[in-house]
Amino acid sequence: MIDVTENAIAQIKRIKTRDSLEENTYLRVKVVGGGCSGMSYNLDFEKEKVTENDQEFDVDGVKIVVDKKSLLFLNGTKLDFSDGLNGSGFEFVNPNAKRTCGCGSSFAV
Repeated sequence: MIDVTENAIAQIKRIKTRDSLEENTYLRVKVVGGGCSGMSYNLDFEKEKVTENDQEFDVDGVKIVVDKKSLLFLNGTKLDFSDGLNGSGFEFVNPNAKRTCGCGSSFAV
């Protein structure tokens, strides 16, 4: 399971409203190969059909979908949103990561 903070949920809702995304649009969280540490996080809004290989989470009315392969790397991860002086964006706190890059967008297990 992925823990999603209140700040992240609020930002996801703001983006959906700002971009006039349909109600059935969900956030897909995925791990893909690449980045300076080997694997990268990917966030994307989708409205395509969820498959049997996906795990669904509902957090405060926001539907989040993770494929089972990515969930192996993301289990226990906290998704947060920061809007600080050093920039704003989604942040992953992944207890499975053994190494991360300086910007925090890629990791290795």
